[in-house]
Amino acid sequence: MVDVVACGELLIDFTPVQQKEKPGSIAFEQNPGGAPANVLAALSRFGKRTSFIGAVGNDVFGRFLQQTLIRLNIGTKGLVLTEEAHTTLAFVHLDETGDRSFHFYRNPGADIMLREQDVNEALIAQAAIFHFGTLSLTHEPARSATWRAVEYAKQHQRLLSFDPNIRASLWEDLEEAKALALKGMAKADIVKLSEEELAFLVGSEDVVEATAWMLGQYDLQAVFVTLGEKGCFYRTRNNFGTVGGFQVTAIDTTGAGDAFVGALLYQLLEVGESMLDIPQATLEDMVRFANAAGALTTTRSGAIPAMPTLSEVKSFMEAAR
Repeated sequence: MVDVVACGELLIDFTPVQQKEKPGSIAFEQNPGGAPANVLAALSRFGKRTSFIGAVGNDVFGRFLQQTLIRLNIGTKGLVLTEEAHTTLAFVHLDETGDRSFHFYRNPGADIMLREQDVNEALIAQAAIFHFGTLSLTHEPARSATWRAVEYAKQHQRLLSFDPNIRASLWEDLEEAKALALKGMAKADIVKLSEEELAFLVGSEDVVEATAWMLGQYDLQAVFVTLGEKGCFYRTRNNFGTVGGFQVTAIDTTGAGDAFVGALLYQLLEVGESMLDIPQATLEDMVRFANAAGALTTTRSGAIPAMPTLSEVKSFMEAAR
């Protein structure tokens, strides 16, 4: 049995590292990344059983990523090493606050070479939760493969978690990005998105109004809007509110949202109830834990390497109290 299966991109993040011996010169550190894989890494650090569906190149980077998953106890039965393209690379650029932007080398990249016949449906069938995003929807054949995985999860009544994770530079048409993200939302049970993504997809910066529209439009159980250091706004069928964040000195925000998702899904698995049945106080505790995981991740470099353990999150929350 598997707790969570994710489908999507697994790639190399080249993260900038200042070189003290060469002022003004920047070196790039190779780190494993990709939003769905980051979510699984967080869950695995918390002791949950996870498995990944996606494609990497049959090259030195792809084999490094394969070994990274194995080392983290993330199942690799759904991982394809393709000869059709090199492993996708993303160069991460950080501003003075640690906030990041990306420059992708993906023309094409191995992550978009996942085919429908590559989707390991047996993995999805034995999972409690299926997680996906939009980076695997930008191009074929990965787009059709992702939708096949989503439909299979839906048919088998798995809980569907969705993070739009819009990267504008990867889309030839932002209206298509919006349409496909809204389609993903229509398939999902739980959606996590940022303030910017909410404004882009719904057309409103008012989180109360926009999330109310989302739950009115789609058959969602819950929406979570991450607000950076301000915390997270949540809305379910029964309640809504904001849970404050944690003050940290951020050095790299890469993967913070994925740590949030992983921590939230971990809490949901631990509670063992439908999101619709969880009392508001318990839900706010879950969001607080997820906020802590996300904040702690920003104090470290990289995405997967920065994912905290369960004891680290608990200690961090205790110290913050």
